[in-house]
Amino acid sequence: MNSNQLPVNEYSQFNATYINALENVELLEELEISLHDFIKFVQNIPMDKFDFRYAEGKWTIKDIIQHIIDAERIFAYRALRIARNDKTPLSGFEENDYVENTDANSRSIQALLTEFSAVRHCNLLLFKSFSAEQLARIGIASENEVSVRALGFLMIGHQKHHQRVFQERYL
Repeated sequence: MNSNQLPVNEYSQFNATYINALENVELLEELEISLHDFIKFVQNIPMDKFDFRYAEGKWTIKDIIQHIIDAERIFAYRALRIARNDKTPLSGFEENDYVENTDANSRSIQALLTEFSAVRHCNLLLFKSFSAEQLARIGIASENEVSVRALGFLMIGHQKHHQRVFQERYL
């Protein structure tokens, strides 16, 4: 399925920002392509920028990469639960609490990229394992309806959103 074919009732208005920003991309293909694009992009960032904050209280690039990893893990967990027809509403998460409780800035950029790659590869395999019926299943996450396939597109759109933030505010 392509991102422009995703019905708007399968994701919240909040997540529309990430999903609508995607050009007409195919889910499984773009999960893989965007992984390689992101790693290449980050590897070209000057070393002195990884610990840079463009304003007081803002996250560093390392913080944001850890945030992308954490969010992707949560999106995958939600996708798995919904794909397996678990009807339990899934709670939201406070991203600032997550960032405040990591040690991202003491880690090397290579360690963060290795972790991101491992998480994305696992999620690519997970999404490849879902049937068309499972991908179309809808559950409740953060008090909103969301489909499994929308969560996959959300992984991509969220990553690309932060990549644009790097370009606009950090580089």
